[in-house]
Parts: sequence; C-alpha cells; structure tokens
Amino acid sequence: MPMTAASPRLLTLAWPMFVELMAGIAVGLIGTALAAGLSDAAGAAFALANHVAAMLFLLFRVIGAGVSVVITQYLGGGRRDRADAVARATLGASTWIGGTTALLALVGAGTWLHWMNAPPEVLPLALPLLQALAPALMLDAFNASMSSVMRAHLRTRDTLAVIVVMHCTHLALVLPAMHWGGLPGYALAVAASRALGLGLHAWLWRERLGLRPHAADWVRLPRAELAAVLHIGLPGAAENLGWRAAFMVSVAVVGQLGAQALSTHAYVMQLMHCILLFGLATGLAAEIVVGHQVGAGRLHDAHRLVRRALAWGLGVSLAVALATALAGPVLLRLFTQDAQIIAAGSTLLWITVLLEPGRTFNLVVINALRATGDARYPVVAGAGSQVLVLAGGSWLLGLHFGWGLPGVWIAYAADEWIRGLLMWRRWARHDWVPHARAAHRRMRRQHSGAWRA
Repeated sequence: MPMTAASPRLLTLAWPMFVELMAGIAVGLIGTALAAGLSDAAGAAFALANHVAAMLFLLFRVIGAGVSVVITQYLGGGRRDRADAVARATLGASTWIGGTTALLALVGAGTWLHWMNAPPEVLPLALPLLQALAPALMLDAFNASMSSVMRAHLRTRDTLAVIVVMHCTHLALVLPAMHWGGLPGYALAVAASRALGLGLHAWLWRERLGLRPHAADWVRLPRAELAAVLHIGLPGAAENLGWRAAFMVSVAVVGQLGAQALSTHAYVMQLMHCILLFGLATGLAAEIVVGHQVGAGRLHDAHRLVRRALAWGLGVSLAVALATALAGPVLLRLFTQDAQIIAAGSTLLWITVLLEPGRTFNLVVINALRATGDARYPVVAGAGSQVLVLAGGSWLLGLHFGWGLPGVWIAYAADEWIRGLLMWRRWARHDWVPHARAAHRRMRRQHSGAWRA
C-alpha cells in the first residue's frame, strides 16, 4: 500500500480518532454528571465501578495491543491475505476473552470493590452497576477488535461514524434508563449501544473490507495468526495491565481518604481524560502509520514522523492542560457544588499541567515502539516506575506523609515523566531499529514465499 507524505497521512488518521475519543469522553462526562446529580456518593460509585470495568477490559489488550500492529505491517508489506487471516482470528479471541471479562465482572464484583476500599456509602451503589456492565464488556471486546482492523486499513472515518452512532444511541437511552433504573440503567444503555455498534462493524467489514466471517471464526483460536498477534500483544498487555494495577492501588489509597476524596478524584479524572485526547489520538495514528512504514521498510520516514508527532502532542497537551486548570472551578461545578471538592480539584488540575507533557511521551512513543516490533522494552523499563513511583508513591505521599490527593497526583506526574523520558531515550538512540528491520525481513520472506507458491 503506497504512502505519500507522512504528515498529511498522520493528520488524516488523527482527527477522526480525536473526534471518536472525544465522543467517548463526552459520554463518560455526561454519565458522571448524571450520577453526581443523584449524589456525590453515586458519582464516586459510578467512577469506581468504571475503574474496575476498565481494569478487567485490559485482559483484551492481550490481543488488542497486537492486532493493529500486525495487520498494518502485513498491509505495508503487501500481504493482504495474511492481514485478513489475522482479522478473522481476532473474532474468536474476542469471544473467549470478552466472555471471561464479563464473567469476572458479574461474579467477582463484590470482591473487586472490596479490594478497592469502596467506602460503606459507595459500595451498595457500585456493586449492581459493575454487575450490570458485564454484557457491555463482552460486546466492547468485539467492537474494539473490529474497529482496530478498520483503522489498520486506514478506514478511520468509517470507524468514527460507527462510534458517533453508538454514542448517540447511548445518550438517547441513558436518561430514561437511569430515571427508571438508577445507575444500573446506565449499564443497560451501554449494552444496547454496543450491540448496535457490533452490527454496524460487521456490515462495514463486508462492505468496505470484503471480509465475511464464517460462524466458526467467532469461536476458533487459530494458532499461527494469534501467535503473531501475541508476540506484540503480550508485552503490550503486560505494560497496560501493570499501569492499570498500579493505578488501581492509587485509587484504593484515595478510597482510604474517604468518599469526598473519591468523588474529587472521579471528577478531576474525567477532565484529565479530555486533556489527553489529542496526545492519545496522535499516538494511535502514529502507531498505524509507523506500522505501514515498517512493513514497507521506510524507517527514516518513521523516525521523522514520530519526532513531529511528539512535538505536536507536547505543544497541544500543555496548552489544553493550562486552559483546563484556568477554567477548573467552572468546569468542576458541572459535577458538584461542594466548595471543598471544587477547591481540592482545582489544585489537582494545576498539578496536571506538569503531568500531561510527560504523559504525551508515553502516548506517542510507546505506540511507535510497539509498531516497530519493540514491544518488550516498555514493559521492562516501565515496571519499576509503575510499582515504586505510581503505586508506592501514591501511598507514601498520599497516606504516609499525609499529603492526600495532591500527593497522589505528584506520584502520577513523576511516573509519567520517568517512563516517558525512558521511552524517548529508547527512540532517540534508534534502539528500535533492529526490531523494525527484523519485522520488515519477515514480511519480505512471507511475500517471497507466497509469490513462489
């Protein structure tokens, strides 16, 4: 698949992803605001249940982190047949992993929430919500894998259309559902919208990609195709699971600070999700473009693109974080009128101005490293910081030294900067190049073998 100028291609991919992510964040903001409208305890319960659901969904990263990379490399190397085989393999994997995730949420909800130190006034609200989210988790596994395949084929606008329809459906259903069913009603609206998304993705696979899965594809686990995905996906999942586990420790620390601190954490995290949107969209777009360039053997282009993407991400993330901090008191009033929560949240948003540029290194460079095949380094290099700085620092500063939420946020910032600079050092020293060359040689061997056959 020929590629022209890298910069236009990156922007063409990044803007639909930005809008797609923004739509998802907007739904989360509205859900948090609706829950907070019931009470601050309900707002905290909403956030806690969704934190656990997000942690469980990371099981899907075992394949999700590798699908896009493997398919883009095959497409860049001219192996559409292998790319299609990998796409079909993700369906069976999604069934088994999604089903496992849903079961863990349904059966183990009480255990997860107790581990998170859910306050007594929060636990009875969070428990039914987490259990009701179980079907949506399984449906999300299918939507995530199918949309990753679409993006790898550069069909980001089609994916955006599905996401917009899905979220609009969710918003249309969430108000009556929460009115009649409380917090579990939110989960029912999520499941209905995800079912619609699955149907639309299946239609797009047929119409845009010419992919028509057989019934067996939804349950079988082909070894050869999944082995290539797991080569990238297992380290990628380990890095994501490590971060999420450390982050959940920090949330458990916040839970020990009380329901008010948990509510403050929930509201500020929603605003932080808005800040990181551009950096995340840029990182996902860079992963796709770098994967195509590695498959085609264009490593110099990949290096220049990542440097440019990182510069854009740093500039925008810093500007958006600063604007959000300045508007913090106004934005926090969307969730609560509690003066103490607003004052504490405003302080955290100013610390976020220091945090977000460090996070941008991770969002852009880790995705680029993974696209070259250098997937193990982020796990090994980041593990120490995640355990000692993110998890340990949250406890040390937040509880032991008594700094509360500002101490937890300082731990967040320190972890992002340490890992981000390590990732940039890896990229700037070109230590990823041997992995990229090995991936390109593999594409050439497979292409040569298919031509002789």
